[in-house]
Amino acid sequence: MPDRRKSVFTEVGLVDETTMRRERSPTPILTRDPSPTRLRPVRMVRFTSEHEVFPDEEEVREEDGELDSTPDSDDSDLDTTDLDTASTIRLHPNQPAFIYSKLYRLAGLALVLALLLPILHINPISAVGVKGRVISPRPVTDHVDDKVFSKRDNTNTNICKRWSHQSTIVNGTLYIYGGRSTTDSTQTTDTWGNDFLTLDLTQSWQISTPSLTGLPRPSSPPSGPPEVANGYLWNSHQSLYLYGGEFSEDPYTAPIAYSMWEYNIGSKQWIKHEAPQTAAGDNSAPDGQPVQSSAEGAGFGVSTLGRGWYFGGHLDYHTTEGWSEGTARVYLKSLLEFTFPGFQNEAVNSLGDGKTAGQDGVFRNITEGGMQDTAGFTERADGLLVYVPGFGAEGLLLGLTGGVNETFTQMNVIDVYDIANSTWYKQTTSGVMPKYRVNPCAVVAAAADGSSYNVYMFGGQNLQPAGAQTQYDDMWILSVPSFTWISVDMSTQSVPYARSGHTCQIWDGQMIIVGGYVGQELSCDSPGIYVFNMSSLSWSDQFTALTGDRALQAYNGNSDSAGNPLAQQANQRGFDSKAGLEGSYGYNVPAAVQSVIGGNQTGGATLTAPVQTPTEGPLKTGKPITYTLTAPNGAVITETTTLPAPSSGGGKNIAAIIAGCVAGFFALVAAYMAFCAWIYRKQVKIWKNHAAMVSQRAANNEKSGASGNGATMASSGKNSSERPPRDLLLAMSTTNTSSAANSGRRAGTPYSSAAGGGAAATDALGRRSSIGSSSDDLLEGQEPSFWGAKGVLLNPRRSLRVINRD
Repeated sequence: MPDRRKSVFTEVGLVDETTMRRERSPTPILTRDPSPTRLRPVRMVRFTSEHEVFPDEEEVREEDGELDSTPDSDDSDLDTTDLDTASTIRLHPNQPAFIYSKLYRLAGLALVLALLLPILHINPISAVGVKGRVISPRPVTDHVDDKVFSKRDNTNTNICKRWSHQSTIVNGTLYIYGGRSTTDSTQTTDTWGNDFLTLDLTQSWQISTPSLTGLPRPSSPPSGPPEVANGYLWNSHQSLYLYGGEFSEDPYTAPIAYSMWEYNIGSKQWIKHEAPQTAAGDNSAPDGQPVQSSAEGAGFGVSTLGRGWYFGGHLDYHTTEGWSEGTARVYLKSLLEFTFPGFQNEAVNSLGDGKTAGQDGVFRNITEGGMQDTAGFTERADGLLVYVPGFGAEGLLLGLTGGVNETFTQMNVIDVYDIANSTWYKQTTSGVMPKYRVNPCAVVAAAADGSSYNVYMFGGQNLQPAGAQTQYDDMWILSVPSFTWISVDMSTQSVPYARSGHTCQIWDGQMIIVGGYVGQELSCDSPGIYVFNMSSLSWSDQFTALTGDRALQAYNGNSDSAGNPLAQQANQRGFDSKAGLEGSYGYNVPAAVQSVIGGNQTGGATLTAPVQTPTEGPLKTGKPITYTLTAPNGAVITETTTLPAPSSGGGKNIAAIIAGCVAGFFALVAAYMAFCAWIYRKQVKIWKNHAAMVSQRAANNEKSGASGNGATMASSGKNSSERPPRDLLLAMSTTNTSSAANSGRRAGTPYSSAAGGGAAATDALGRRSSIGSSSDDLLEGQEPSFWGAKGVLLNPRRSLRVINRD
């Protein structure tokens, strides 16, 4: 019997089970057992073949003894004869398949462990496990104070509005943390968050699609920084430092004890510096005072000095743990200073003799610095703090704008802080000053030769009425050292919506504005990032990267070094108190500023001192830092890198250039088509006139009977008053040659009078006249055509000859 093909799938009931059992199971080998053991009967058993080795009888007996002696429900199918026979039979089943399966599983498990053990050995989370050491007496929760791993919940970059956040720039990357935001136009509560994202400034991008990247949101306190707004982000070359801010008011979130939170850029980890205290120093509070978390103050950081400052602000039950809601808000006029880890600060007692700050940094609270303790030096919040190099040993800080409740800080007199001497002074301004305001933003750009530093201030709002303030959209420049206010004319430009509570940074000579409160009239302000060209004084539709990848390269101090990690003017690069301002690369002094302070786009200002003569301080005794504009070979530089300033008010826009080229091409095509259409209309008009003349002459000839040589005219039957018969024109062009010769003109050709001769006219040498042939060839009795190989569109010169000869 031939072998039947066996299928992998067997349908129950279609194949006889007895036949299948006999075909698939070889005949068992039966042996007698002197001590029979009753086996549990089974319905289907796979027996061993005779080629297999029999196991030891003792092993079989042990295995048989382990079998369950209780028969299952199928036992009733066996008669007593079968049972008696089974008691005298040794059954040798095949080796169980599951033994090999277990072996494979054990081998796979061993392989996985062999691969994982080395990984666990080098992974930073391998500390989670048993280690042979003494258990620390500190509770395990203390370890989260040192390093905290970020949650992998990335920030959403698509928001409706964003304001009151914190931002800073490190090596061409703009970091944004926290603040308030909404995701749709109807949201009014739960606007505080811990959003954390970056904006790439090493690449160019359009303001409609900025190069934003959402970073993992940090864990909630105490494992991560709090969700705060109106604080500040300082930055060193390796880390960000979050200071201050206020907690949510709707829904209300109780403030917690202040801790300094550091974000290490290299390791991408948040590090907690718990319960910081102040250190004693020049004009400051004594040692050991707890650092309070202020909000709505003015902050600024200078990475080349390794220091950050926070000026003014307020304390209330939204900022300070344990503050009663019934206790009035307290406005501040102190200047809190933070020295970054690894930097020196001779004004701090504990950092004297060249010592550097430890890993927690050092705080100093300046409260008695010169004019600071006088009545004219007022408390303030929502103001500005900017840095200007030179004049003092470590440069100056300028305190601008701000206010408290219903009063503003004056803007015709500026507060000036001498960093090296920890002392405040006053300086009077000149020029028409801007309106009083709070919550604007400002950046400073340096002329290439250091002769002027120009403070750009945008936006802000008034204070009253509360909850319905008016936002501003104006731009002002305070030029230092002349301290002259200059208004920027933007009347013909497309200006972003008026706003307050925004932040702005400078990079590659461009002012990058992020977010801002725009009132309730505007549903959304998304993505809410704008760019202002500080050289051309115009708003741009894109950010143009000039420094590019050089922001990621180190600067070694040599003039031929390509690195520019701070985007400083090429001749101002460095990392000390004499280094130039960050972000000024590509900046040129605008013409509007030159007209006030003198000089040119690279500097050369003639107003190098305040217009209103200072009475004391570094502006009276100090000097600005000047920089020589020379190339590596010693030649004087007469040209610096600059941003293009198109008439649209934007930077270089490749898309606009392409669109302009395409539009120009189509304009040329349209002009050519219009020109050809004009030629065609003129040619058709001429053709109709001459056709009418031919018809009239033919009619006259018939009436007079002067047929000359007996020429005949045929008609095609398609005559009309406007279109003469083509056959008539052809006939006229080939007849009456003798009479035409006698009369000096061809009566049968529409162009005979215009050409001055017939088609067969020749010169003295017997050559055909090109003038006559132009007329004959162009209109051989046919109506002119606009299209086609002989049409006007492809042969405008031939048609022009017809028009010109007519």
